[in-house]
Amino acid sequence: MSGVAYPVALLAAAVFAVAIPLEHRSADKAPDAGGLSPRQIVAFARATLRDRWWLAAMGLNAVGLGLHATALHLGSLTVVQPLLVANLLFALPTNHWLRREPVQAVELVWAGLLAVGLSGFLLIATVGVPPAQQTVDKGPAVGAAALIAVVAATLTITARRSGGSTAATLLGIATGVMFAVTASLLKVNTGVLAHGPLRLLAGWQLYALVAVGAIGLLLNQLAYQSGPLSASLPAITVVDPLVAVLLGVAVFDENLRHSPPAIAGELLCLALLALAGYHLARLEGASAPPL
Repeated sequence: MSGVAYPVALLAAAVFAVAIPLEHRSADKAPDAGGLSPRQIVAFARATLRDRWWLAAMGLNAVGLGLHATALHLGSLTVVQPLLVANLLFALPTNHWLRREPVQAVELVWAGLLAVGLSGFLLIATVGVPPAQQTVDKGPAVGAAALIAVVAATLTITARRSGGSTAATLLGIATGVMFAVTASLLKVNTGVLAHGPLRLLAGWQLYALVAVGAIGLLLNQLAYQSGPLSASLPAITVVDPLVAVLLGVAVFDENLRHSPPAIAGELLCLALLALAGYHLARLEGASAPPL
């Protein structure tokens, strides 16, 4: 993995962090879609596409997506996607600066633990330089796609029957799953693009990326509207990197150190990363500044 992938992924995380409150502001202003009926979703999507806050967020996300794609092209999915959890570290000082309040001690503790979990996982799991040409295992890819579709649909249907924080959390989990799939498709497309733009336009990968990315953005906005940010943001933050790691190993055949001590260390660091990300996201979501 190229060392350039690390700062590029962190820069992408910083850009995505700025976009989050804008997306949340847009979701609050959109028509209620709590029932998740087709008519409500169409009205919600129409209003969102016209909202200046959401359009500004998409501008930032476009920049972040370009940086994200570059990082994925230079590095592995199992390393780049967990790095995006660092967006919470960028959101922490930004939110407090907007509120003109000092950072709380508990936030510093969770931020420190998140940094420890993230750096520990990267140090333990990363092995040498990945193969020059990474291939996608078609069998696991098809199985993963079917499983993910069932999981996302089940979560969305269950959220429709729930309400408030429960619905926001379930939709947040579905969003995290779709974001991980979007990242994997983004990585596939960077490999296809290396063979030329015509190859990219002629293949299915680009259109799958657009479709999955659009579904992820819709679920993201619905999750933000369904309940408090402190319910949806932690779910997205935790699920996205964990699913991405599983996809990286199962579908892209990416190598992680797999000795018993390394596996134990990787699981411990991922658990710490998830726990710290969850609590930090709840704290930031609960105190997100109004725009």
